[in-house]
Amino acid sequence: MSYYDEYPEPEPRRRWVPVVKWTAVAALLVGSLVLGVAGMKVLAGYVGDLIGTDQTTVVAGEPVQVEVLPGSSARQIGDLLVEAGVVSSAGEFDRYVRDTGVSNRLQAGLYELTTGMEVADVVAVLTEGPDTGDVYRLTVIEGLTAVQTLQSIARQTDFTVLELEQTLLGGDVTTALLPPGVPGLTAWEGLLFPDTYEFADDATADEVLQVLADTAEQRVASIDWSMLEARGLTPYEGMVIASMIEREALLDEERPLISSVVFNRLDEGMLLQIDATVVYAVGGTTALTFEDLEVDSPYNTYRYPGLPPTPIAGVRLASLAAAAAPADTDYLYYVLTGEDGSHSFTDDFDEFLRLQEQARIDGVIP
Repeated sequence: MSYYDEYPEPEPRRRWVPVVKWTAVAALLVGSLVLGVAGMKVLAGYVGDLIGTDQTTVVAGEPVQVEVLPGSSARQIGDLLVEAGVVSSAGEFDRYVRDTGVSNRLQAGLYELTTGMEVADVVAVLTEGPDTGDVYRLTVIEGLTAVQTLQSIARQTDFTVLELEQTLLGGDVTTALLPPGVPGLTAWEGLLFPDTYEFADDATADEVLQVLADTAEQRVASIDWSMLEARGLTPYEGMVIASMIEREALLDEERPLISSVVFNRLDEGMLLQIDATVVYAVGGTTALTFEDLEVDSPYNTYRYPGLPPTPIAGVRLASLAAAAAPADTDYLYYVLTGEDGSHSFTDDFDEFLRLQEQARIDGVIP
């Protein structure tokens, strides 16, 4: 029903992963719980900070980890640095940042600092950004099968596809979404959520895959599936619908429209005739033939009624949302008609054939 395009594979990029040891909130809570003489020293330090004098005593040169949270102001960062003993005055830090005009260059992240540093030296570190040498960023794009997801992870890490597959099938990775009775990697279709993740360099294969599986659970749980459940469908079947939407739609605004076609055809007892399911059934070709449309597979929605047995791809949140809340339309057909990936929708078969022919003349579809 729709022209299918493969998505490009992103190159791996490396970045830091936060390991929280000092945060402004945690430090303030610790400070507020300190009693007696220590509490008086903290109070004296804040009073001294207000008047621009140092009333606290710290041992200089001690290593300390400080995490600057995204969106922190210079004053908030200064308070954090005072609590960690890195500088003696938040006011001095704030003034230096304003005077040098670098407030918009202070970068969030985890920093290895020392106590008793000069303000200028701290600002130089914070404007350069955190050290990112011991972590990496992993990107899994939408629309991939389980096998393609493992291949993508392998290309971006030191894990092999075999190692990842054995980990996934060995019981070390768990999810409440796993369907019963589905063999092998097919059971994991759609259950490793596509997103950008950050991992420590020493993260194991099961740790990486478990994060993807947990994220999928969380995203599915965040959706209101009441409309589907009222129709007698399950959230898992909603994921199946979302995966078809993912492979058919390029534009976010069309996802609820394609969802409405799926539901309308189900309501009418029509075959879904979703090209992307046939692509999955025959192993990923983008140039479907008439012979492909006859393939004997439960994923061939030109031949078998109802939904495929599992999702056919990993999905983004927008596709899940569209599956749970389709647009209110009478559409039964759609065809790719725009070079930007847009479709035309109709409830009339003859109009569908006309749109399809015009799309061929325009060179949008083969």
